[in-house]
Amino acid sequence: MPDRMSFFSRLFPLAQQLSDYGRDQLRGDLSAGLTVGVMLIPQGMAYALIAGLPPIYGLYASLVPLAVYSLFGTSRQLAVGPVAMVSLLVAAAVGPLANGDPEFYIGLTLLLSLMVGVLQFGLGVARFGFLVNFLSHPVLSGFTSAAALIIGFSQLKHLLGIDLPRSNYIHEILWAAAGRVGQIDPLTVLLGVGSILLLVGLRQLNPSIPGALVAVMTTTGLVWAFGLDEHGVSIVGSVPGGLPAPSLPPLGMENVWALTPSALAIGLVGFMESIAVAKVYAGRHRYDIDANQELIGLGLANIAGAFFSAYPTTGGFSRTAVNDEAGARTTLAGLFAAGVIALTLLLLTPLFYYLPNAVLAAIIMVAVSGLIEWKEALHLWEVDRKDLGLMALTFVATLALGIEEGILAGVIVSLIVVIYQSSTPHTALMGRLPGTDTYRNLKRNPEALTQSNVVVVRMDANLYFATASAFQDLVRRIDTQDPSLQAAVVDMYPVNRIDSTGVGALKKVIETCRRHNVALYLAGVKGPVKDMLDEAGVTRMLGEDRFFFEVSGAVDAAEADVEPTDSGVESPLPDTPA
Repeated sequence: MPDRMSFFSRLFPLAQQLSDYGRDQLRGDLSAGLTVGVMLIPQGMAYALIAGLPPIYGLYASLVPLAVYSLFGTSRQLAVGPVAMVSLLVAAAVGPLANGDPEFYIGLTLLLSLMVGVLQFGLGVARFGFLVNFLSHPVLSGFTSAAALIIGFSQLKHLLGIDLPRSNYIHEILWAAAGRVGQIDPLTVLLGVGSILLLVGLRQLNPSIPGALVAVMTTTGLVWAFGLDEHGVSIVGSVPGGLPAPSLPPLGMENVWALTPSALAIGLVGFMESIAVAKVYAGRHRYDIDANQELIGLGLANIAGAFFSAYPTTGGFSRTAVNDEAGARTTLAGLFAAGVIALTLLLLTPLFYYLPNAVLAAIIMVAVSGLIEWKEALHLWEVDRKDLGLMALTFVATLALGIEEGILAGVIVSLIVVIYQSSTPHTALMGRLPGTDTYRNLKRNPEALTQSNVVVVRMDANLYFATASAFQDLVRRIDTQDPSLQAAVVDMYPVNRIDSTGVGALKKVIETCRRHNVALYLAGVKGPVKDMLDEAGVTRMLGEDRFFFEVSGAVDAAEADVEPTDSGVESPLPDTPA
């Protein structure tokens, strides 16, 4: 029975969260659910515009996925639904394939949601959550900042009240807008800019105030009261009511193949955004996040959503912050929020008829302005300019090449950096700190003592195929032909793993030292590495008496075996990186 309950809790994390549920938690979850549900109404409709969909699809995407994640997700504060980044990726993926057909466009977005869900669910079941580590933070920062600019400028047509062609390139949007300056509608600009000022002002006054809802109610009332829709202000118009009916996405293999790269990008980027914010709030509230279960929860949310008119969703930064501030203690808050959306779809959609598109554009612009990570760029300038270059490369590539191409370029460069760093590990010549048996890097500790007849070296990496060459180069830099050099000690403590290529490199080093009559000693060899060396015959080749637990022991043995010389002279090993 305990095993069965444990399995049930792993499958439905909400069950474990409710095991000690009380009135205080219920009060917090109910408050958070109502707050997030109200927030999702205007925000979801706004993000649907980014995805190139009618606003009602933003509400559809806020219903079933949110409810499903609440059952299967492990983050108690994460608020799942449409987000700006994924919405932009959806538009970039589906737009070129739909050929201007609205119905086909919607069908492709639902198919994309299904594909993203299947991908995420499959990765979660296969325990492949670690794959997301290949999206480094600088890459995500550069991509997010560029995408935020693209999203913001894509809303110019709604903010200015002019017709602009869809584009993911800022220069094309600005060029088209410049050619239509005479068509700008002043009333639309007034409503849009006024909404931006209202949203920013309310955020500064009290972040807990649902500014988006206030802006929606205010501008909708103005349009209705003064008939602004008859004077050039574009409105949402008729919004279909009722819950989304179940339907099957178009499953043509041609469409599946065409959307596969986008599904991969959206699945990984969406998960990265979600897991990043989930970890923040899990740390604050001292509970654990299961990355693989998160993939399963998000995957099931997108799979179920695809059959109920929802485009791809993930956890959002701003909504999660509001969810936490409003008192969310379990994922039950998500079910309450989904209930608010359901009631809205059943009863309140007629109220959105006079909602101006300009206010939705304003909500989007204010939301994405916080995604431009200029502070991160300043931080990287001071801390790590290589990472700043990676961030800048992804930023420029996203703006110049496109959304998917930009993040792909960032990932490829990240992998190249990982490979380069793996194959060029840090190495050090070591000396003994005066008055101790401790050996440290001479570059950082110039007062450390060395001997001309015994040299001590270290490579700070595992000894495997990627570092085998660097290990051999480290020993080659020792002047083994110097008659004063009689022994070399290799500090193997940083080596946690060795493969067949590493074994081969170590054998070559042993042979090189033998040819030049240099005795080789190994210090700090760990158990699993020693087992590998025993099986590969290295221990027999070198001799059991050449292995020591500490560097000092190896050096003492080397000094006892070789002719005595003066200490404190420079080592024949050239300078190595600090």
